Amino acid sequence: MEFISPSYGSMEINGVFEQIIAYMQEMPTIKYRLIIGTDSQTRDDTCFVTAILIHREGRGGRYFYSREKHRYISSLRQRIFYETSRSLAVASQITALLAQNGFGDLNIEIHLDVGPNGETKELIREVVGMVVGSGFDAKIKPESYGASNVADKHTK
Repeated sequence: MEFISPSYGSMEINGVFEQIIAYMQEMPTIKYRLIIGTDSQTRDDTCFVTAILIHREGRGGRYFYSREKHRYISSLRQRIFYETSRSLAVASQITALLAQNGFGDLNIEIHLDVGPNGETKELIREVVGMVVGSGFDAKIKPESYGASNVADKHTK
């Protein structure tokens, strides 16, 4: 999976990991949040964007995103479950890299594009269960800015 950084261009997951570690080492005493979120948009096809954010709490952050196009998927349920699966797959890759390099204590949050208002409210329990059952923290709207703001920005 190829990721794009607005600052550094195109890179593979290992490059993303190296950029995240370098960013954290610039200010090692600051608290960081590692966030992964996916959003999708349908037109003639369905565009899925997965974003990885490294957030220095109170001091900004950096992000990387990957875009993937699929045939048109009309089912909202199917799209939300695929978004969650993409986020979990990327989180698993990042977790393995963190553990192999001595950063296993960094928590990963999965930001889900579901919320208590609107059509997705029926799916909250199921997708949050998928994420928590996989060992990650789950955030939903309005706290899921990784999916609903950053990833959403690149689906258009």
